[in-house]
Amino acid sequence: LGLALYAGSLCAVSGATFLYHDYCVIGAGPAGLQVAYFLQQASRDYIVFERSHAPGSFFALYPRHRKLISINKQYTGKSNSEFNLRHDWNSLLSHDRRLLFRHYSRDFFPSADTMVQYLEDFASLLKLRVQYNTAIIHVTLEKNEQAWNGHYFLLTDQDRKNYKCSSLLVAAGMWVPNVVNFPGSEYVEGYETVSINPEDFAGQTVLILGRGNSAFETAENILGVTNFIHMVSRSRVRLSWATHYVGDLRAINNGLLDTYQLKSLDGLLEGDLEDLAIVKDKKGKLHITLRFYLENRNISAGIDSITLPQDELDNFATRAPYDRVIRCLGWKFDFSIYNRSLRMMPGKGNIKKYPQIKPSYESKGTRGLFVLGTASHSVDFRKSAGGFIHGFRYTTRAVHRLLENRHHGVPWPSTVYPITQLTNSIIKRVNEASGLYQMFSVLADIILLRENATAFEYLEEYPIGVLAELEMQTGRKARSGLFVIIMEYGRNFSGADKDVFYYNRAVGEAQHAWQSNFLHPVIYYYKHLPTERKMKLRPPDWPLPRPDAIHHIVEDFLTDWTAPNAHILPLRRFLENCLSTDLRNFFAESCFLFAFTHQKLPPFCQQGYLRMQGLVGSQELRHHAVQAGLLQDYTHTDFSGDRPTDSHDGSQEQLMRDHAIPVRPLQHLVNAKDE
Repeated sequence: LGLALYAGSLCAVSGATFLYHDYCVIGAGPAGLQVAYFLQQASRDYIVFERSHAPGSFFALYPRHRKLISINKQYTGKSNSEFNLRHDWNSLLSHDRRLLFRHYSRDFFPSADTMVQYLEDFASLLKLRVQYNTAIIHVTLEKNEQAWNGHYFLLTDQDRKNYKCSSLLVAAGMWVPNVVNFPGSEYVEGYETVSINPEDFAGQTVLILGRGNSAFETAENILGVTNFIHMVSRSRVRLSWATHYVGDLRAINNGLLDTYQLKSLDGLLEGDLEDLAIVKDKKGKLHITLRFYLENRNISAGIDSITLPQDELDNFATRAPYDRVIRCLGWKFDFSIYNRSLRMMPGKGNIKKYPQIKPSYESKGTRGLFVLGTASHSVDFRKSAGGFIHGFRYTTRAVHRLLENRHHGVPWPSTVYPITQLTNSIIKRVNEASGLYQMFSVLADIILLRENATAFEYLEEYPIGVLAELEMQTGRKARSGLFVIIMEYGRNFSGADKDVFYYNRAVGEAQHAWQSNFLHPVIYYYKHLPTERKMKLRPPDWPLPRPDAIHHIVEDFLTDWTAPNAHILPLRRFLENCLSTDLRNFFAESCFLFAFTHQKLPPFCQQGYLRMQGLVGSQELRHHAVQAGLLQDYTHTDFSGDRPTDSHDGSQEQLMRDHAIPVRPLQHLVNAKDE
């Protein structure tokens, strides 16, 4: 039957006219607009299909109670725009400073209506090519050896118009409600339709199915008017401050935990929802029972003929009847529009609501099909922020860079620096990079070493899940070793059952940096690019294979890794040990002395002093260096024999004469070295 349907669809489209674009994007939500921006900046041929009349249609409905849980921090004490994005969870990436979310709302938790307006402005101000009121209802493949990926994607909309593209970017989000079917589930109201007026719940007893933010958001709205609220779910409550996962329960919605633990009638229960059953009595009250009590019984015969748990256990937890039962179980991906030829399959286990994709965000079943935004969260589910705007704005940029290299021969953006800038480059990025910070343990900065470690190439925010494919995916070569810089939490610090407020939870000494618990930078060093086999065999919960060397920069209370002794010095020494070189900076006098006493000069002297580069000396700078013990004080020795040592006229020539190093001592050093 599947083959017949596939053949029928091919016949139906064989005579149709197709409008072609290199890139087709399904969905004009945040991820769809973000990838459209990057495609437009690169002058690519693309089109975005949006089923609604405006972008961000999901936010026009959800969250139902209109308050977002993504923070909008107005002030950080810093003017660095990249750093400030670490605490701006709503803005999309663009060159237009007007399109920062802080210009739209001053609320720490802004309204969803503001997000809708923001997305509309993002699309219109940047003149993104979005085709509204176009619902794609069917997607299939057409084999063609001349196509980029060996096939074209054929799309059909609700008006039977047809489109063809070489690459398909799915950014349709997760909008199909999760529904659990059990006896009596027809009495359950869905989160998507339930009333948001608290007065409609006055004096009622409510049962909520689910334990995520939508469930607690619903409970928070009616907490003050109900008799009591019970909440049941398969798993225990997960607090975001314990798991360090922003998709778990946030503090803004957890009022029910207070009323539960302080014994104010509300409560939480654990149980498999598929084992439940709901029976409605003559008064319209809803009674909770278990499915096995209804086996071989007619539920329509009335409640009097049905055994309830309290008939056998008189203190059964849910023995009191409910006025309403509300389902708040989240959403799942819509697989219905994709033909079987695309092999868009759901994941397994706790990621079955997402499509199966690779760490590169490409579909496992079809080359050239990429999943973006919330639907791509299977890559880092319950680990990082890839399912949220402040995470997928960076993974979307990474996908665009992969596509630029694959289809247009544009290598991954990089910058080449002399090796003397290695420490500075790392310190700069770990202190300001927002992509590393938000997508911790998923995106990494890659440092590719040049031959003899005289220079390095810096690549930003590369998906570490495809590290073994780095040369193919980026167009860059890793022939002389590499460093990988990522952000990590402590190995055993996060979890639903963890006490993250225990005494002495933080580490302050550099020698114990590997025991850091809070988010901190970690540098992996590999002499050779890890293979695919090593990636698969990496230790459990390790984001990367075991390196040749590893360095943790000790966690910092201010997330400011600029302390000379605690942060910079240990990092520099780690890099020096890996490269077997000296990465210190030197004054010209020291380089001059090294030239007569060492066979090999430090890189700073090779790339600076010997090329006539460096700082021009001054009395103030020299005085500071002498006080710091970096230079020997020659000012109190009269080498000329006919002039006071403190007579300076301010000119550079006079300054050099005043502090010239005598020939005799240097000659002595040379002779000593030769001997």
